[in-house]
Amino acid sequence: MNLKKIHNVYFVGIGGIGMSAIARYFAANGKNVAGYDKTPSQITKDLEGLGVEIHFEDAVKNIPISFLNTEKTLVIYTPAVPKTHNEFNYFVDNKFTVLKRAEILGKITETTFCLAVAGTHGKTTTSSILGHIMAGVKATSFLGGIAENYNSNLILGEDKISVVEADEFDRSFLQLSPNIACVTSMDADHLDIYKNPEALTASFIEFSNKVSDTLIVAKGLPLEGLTYSINEDSDYKASNLKIENGTYIFDVKTPSSEIKNITFHLPGQHNIMNALAALAMADVYGISLENIKQSLADFKGVKRRFAYKIKTDSFVLIDDYAHHPTEINAVENAVREMYPDEKILVVFQPHLFSRTKDFIDDFAAALTKFDEIILLDIYPAREIPIAGVDSNWVLSKIENKQKKMSQKNNLVKDIKNSEAKVVVMLGAGDIGVMINEVTKELLKEL
Repeated sequence: MNLKKIHNVYFVGIGGIGMSAIARYFAANGKNVAGYDKTPSQITKDLEGLGVEIHFEDAVKNIPISFLNTEKTLVIYTPAVPKTHNEFNYFVDNKFTVLKRAEILGKITETTFCLAVAGTHGKTTTSSILGHIMAGVKATSFLGGIAENYNSNLILGEDKISVVEADEFDRSFLQLSPNIACVTSMDADHLDIYKNPEALTASFIEFSNKVSDTLIVAKGLPLEGLTYSINEDSDYKASNLKIENGTYIFDVKTPSSEIKNITFHLPGQHNIMNALAALAMADVYGISLENIKQSLADFKGVKRRFAYKIKTDSFVLIDDYAHHPTEINAVENAVREMYPDEKILVVFQPHLFSRTKDFIDDFAAALTKFDEIILLDIYPAREIPIAGVDSNWVLSKIENKQKKMSQKNNLVKDIKNSEAKVVVMLGAGDIGVMINEVTKELLKEL
């Protein structure tokens, strides 16, 4: 398939964070872009601002006429789209070229020098840091979140170097041809796809074998490659960590050099690991350590990754995408490090019935560590309910008496009734939209 000969690109599920980055890319490269999504969002609104035509009803009659030419139209879909989707089936039945998001990302990047970030946690932040560093050499970066420095999930450069998230969901990362790659973590997740942790591990090993030049891995993972860690012997080692005015300062030893007093503004040692992975990849590529240091100092973060919505002397509200027990633990560690003497309330919206069922005890243990817990109903995303799996089950397992269920319409009241000075709202569902209204209401009280 020659992408240069494609005139129209149609997206089934255009509002997804990964899908919209590719839509932006094609729009920026002069293609006609249109698509369907289930609901309007800020992402779809921003795409419409770029001239992308989007509709929200699954009906073949809504597909623009110019996109019905099988020769000139490429169709890209997300694996989250149900197999009963009318538009998806129309394109398949009428012999359009229909590709998964991961397949087209593979096609776009196969002619570039590709730097790929894999791992069950940390992909989006690490690839956003790396994309920011590599912007200096005009890399194009496809991100799974909105990078604050660019207010976008696409950092548009040239077509010689690419930075991508290598997503293990649906084994998507096996479509890529990475030159340099890192693996940040390999915790069990997506067991609805993999069925068991061993299959997930096998998939990461298969991905690592696709890396043509250099693989970089967090120390302790069962993969061969350059290692990185904090305060442990490894090829890339961060040490002498200190916090000054809410900012990390640390040193890094590389295989051939050392750089001192790196400043980095994102809280939590998990973010130091993300920065270290990005530093290692950029160093292996050949970016100077001084340039890397400067990029780390002016990196502003990623939306919904420990994002401060309210930050005053009397009250703090933090928004984070954490939806896996390991991520919840990382957020709890980070918030304790920043606010060691404050009472901390977590508001959590579980994401997927299957993930809740697979990790019920781990979720309960992670949430128990907070001083107070409010749970919302499970966000189903692509799934139908599983009997007996609900937020009340999670609540019953939390070993902390300061816990309760809440509903969306009561959430602001329940937060106001808490004495906690620091509130953290976590989840990968529509809690990310909810927090804007919560922020607005809470600001009225301050």
